[in-house]
Amino acid sequence: MNIKITGTGSYIPNVITKNADFHQHKFYNIDGSTFPQDNETTIEKFKAITGIKERRYLDEDLTTSQMAIIAAQKAIKASGTDPETLDYIIVAHNYGDVKFQSMQSDTVPSMATRVKYELQIKNPSCVGYDVLFGCPGWIEGMIQAQAFIRCGMAKKCLVIGAEALSRVVDKHDRDAMIFSDGAGAVVVEATEDTGGILCHSSATHSYEEANYIYFGKSNKAESPEDERYIKMNGRKIYEFALKHVPNAMKSCLENSGKSIDDLKKIFIHQANAKMDDAIIERFYKLYGKKAPENVTPMTIQELGNSSVATVPTLFDLVVKGEMKDQKLEKGDVVIFASVGAGMNINAIVYEY
Repeated sequence: MNIKITGTGSYIPNVITKNADFHQHKFYNIDGSTFPQDNETTIEKFKAITGIKERRYLDEDLTTSQMAIIAAQKAIKASGTDPETLDYIIVAHNYGDVKFQSMQSDTVPSMATRVKYELQIKNPSCVGYDVLFGCPGWIEGMIQAQAFIRCGMAKKCLVIGAEALSRVVDKHDRDAMIFSDGAGAVVVEATEDTGGILCHSSATHSYEEANYIYFGKSNKAESPEDERYIKMNGRKIYEFALKHVPNAMKSCLENSGKSIDDLKKIFIHQANAKMDDAIIERFYKLYGKKAPENVTPMTIQELGNSSVATVPTLFDLVVKGEMKDQKLEKGDVVIFASVGAGMNINAIVYEY
């Protein structure tokens, strides 16, 4: 028995927000002081660091769970699955449903329950639950799904990553420009086909790193104290990721029985182009090699950082041939890898 992805789907929101759309924003430092540079300079520096030119925001009438449903429907259709045969629906997110211009997160019922309801699945044995694991949440959901299948608790699971970060960003924080919205989903199941999930690794570093990403007040000093937005210590995260992620990927690859020369693609969380490039460079350097051209598909330039949605969306686009110079062939060995709030790291070695 092998455990493989049999269908993929994603939802990329319609609203395109370009860097130029931030020219009229009033940015402040975390201590409430104003930026010393003008907005044009600030935004150009931001683009040079992150690689982001534009990002996607969901329509005002949509929520995270609705994006998850759309991605799920596409994955189910692609796999040819009868939804009634799903054993688990696992939805990775971080902030639940936050309606447009609302400060309240709605997580009851769970995102997975909402997906199951909209899919009109009658089977009560199809269990739905949510995963809160920062940006690595979708990969962690995949790890859990394959564990259920391996131990005989399930045969087929739907794993979704969905997030609407545009609803929880502080418009006075420069980091708000990083974040975006979207959803990605896969059906993963037991199969007699070759390949599938070969190995996984997962870790939480919280002794010193727990609050590198947190919920905090607006950078604008006079904002109400009870308002909270996603915040992060970018420098600390960058240093942490470069120190730990390449080693985690190397350990996972070696435990899979595959070599670095077998590796065809790396689907890494689209957090920051400069950081991702540095992680991949360090990963290959551990083997005394240079990263091959096109080994790492990237969407962050146009889609931004949609947290748990970046990896499944990226995978879906490549599987469906929608990314230039990127394709997969049967037998290709790939790595899924992510880092995010917790601080959490995980990776999967997968044979397509």
